Amino acid sequence: MNVNRTTIFRLRQRLHETNTVSNRPRSGRPRCTTQRQDRNLVRNHMNNRFLSASASSRHTRERNNQRISANTVRRRLSCSGIRARRPYIGPILTQRHRHQRTLWAQEHAA
Repeated sequence: MNVNRTTIFRLRQRLHETNTVSNRPRSGRPRCTTQRQDRNLVRNHMNNRFLSASASSRHTRERNNQRISANTVRRRLSCSGIRARRPYIGPILTQRHRHQRTLWAQEHAA
């Protein structure tokens, strides 16, 4: 299993004592959002990719009557594997530009 023997020993001991191997609650500051709220944040950002963290925190404040910061939203999304996205701002291509690009690509692909 490529795991240290003491790790297995501790897991067996925890299973024997608590009938589960999941992590126990730890000391520290309690989280300001529940797991359900975290899932809702992730779902909202998956549906609207360009929603900002500050807009999401305002939306959560309106919905749950609970204040969370934009940094909290960023951390929750980061833990879920969602990174910040910004829309591409570049030159606007006209129909003529697109046509010329296509012709150039076809000419140089052969």
